[in-house]
Amino acid sequence: MSEFAIVFPGQGSQAVGMLDAYPDTEGAVTATVEAASEALGRDLGELIRNGPEEELNRTENTQPALLTAGVAAYGLWQARGGPNPASMAGHSVGEYTALVAAGSLEFREGVRLVADRARFMQEAVPAGQGKMAAILGLEDATVQQLCANQHSGGVVRAVNFNAPGQVVVAGDVEAVEGVLRGAQASGAKRTVDLPVSIPSHSPLMQPAADRLAERLGEVSLHTPAIPVINNVDVAAPDAPESIADALVRQLANPVQWTQTIDRMRNSGVKQVVEMGPGKVLCGLNKRIDRRMPCLSVGDAKSLDDALGAVQ
Repeated sequence: MSEFAIVFPGQGSQAVGMLDAYPDTEGAVTATVEAASEALGRDLGELIRNGPEEELNRTENTQPALLTAGVAAYGLWQARGGPNPASMAGHSVGEYTALVAAGSLEFREGVRLVADRARFMQEAVPAGQGKMAAILGLEDATVQQLCANQHSGGVVRAVNFNAPGQVVVAGDVEAVEGVLRGAQASGAKRTVDLPVSIPSHSPLMQPAADRLAERLGEVSLHTPAIPVINNVDVAAPDAPESIADALVRQLANPVQWTQTIDRMRNSGVKQVVEMGPGKVLCGLNKRIDRRMPCLSVGDAKSLDDALGAVQ
């Protein structure tokens, strides 16, 4: 069996019907969705199955829905005898999915926690004041310098180092737009506005991070059974207080995804399995290291293919 890692996607990978193609082995997927709905006190399953899309895309719904979808997929993996990976990671809210899958965070508690995290984020910056955008085709250092040189009076930072030549910036609308103009003048291949109004992982999220720190004080975290590499330090702490501290800092600091995949490769990981909706992380994987194949699990066939590849 080759060394492999499992990764879980973040916001943007959600889609109405995202669990429909999975085999509901012995009702495992249904049970996971029902447990999430029970934890939230609202019908998350109906929203995942039928939308409407704009409701699913509301941050306070997206985050628990993605956690549920990732945990459901991993539950199928386990039910089919899928082996434990060498390590796990998740992009932004996907880190919570990884912690649930690794046994560090109880599922229902995790669902409630990410719903609160989403609410704290939503309330930290008024609608219309924040913006996120991807910059393609520039070096990380160039994007960081453009942010440092932006003097519009607003906040803007590079917040997702997703792959070489793909950096997301976030902050106040005017400051972000200034950086995008600078990126285009510096030779960026293109810039893409992201359909979110919350400037995630920027300093504007510090009020949300402070509230999250309080909320995490009510949550029981445990030593993960599988190492979970966090976004903020690219480290895999096993002490519950260190895990909680990293989750708090993650909210107002960049997601270091390129470094996360590099760490996996340097530790001997030969392939990656993306567990949950979409293929975003596998797309990034090709840009980070083509020598390390990535398999996305989104239906019965891809589950079989991934199981066959790692066993």
